[in-house]
Amino acid sequence: MYVIIIYDINTKRVNKVHKYLKTYLTWIQNSVFEGEITKSQYQTITTELKTLIDEEKDSIIIYEIPEKYLNRTIIGYEKNPMTMIL
Repeated sequence: MYVIIIYDINTKRVNKVHKYLKTYLTWIQNSVFEGEITKSQYQTITTELKTLIDEEKDSIIIYEIPEKYLNRTIIGYEKNPMTMIL
């Protein structure tokens, strides 16, 4: 599955969330990651994110997008260009 994860995290916890998401996804912009993951990885990520954030103060939104509907348009410069890994 293809996911886009957007977060608004307190500065005390944001680096932990950023570092954790980098292990699975590609950092696109401030507070935005995206990439292809398995259902198992999705479960692992959501479980771990719940331990890293304060659910009373932080917010994470996860969009699951069927890859066939993924059409990406970038306006302006691309902060972290995605590269092909073979």
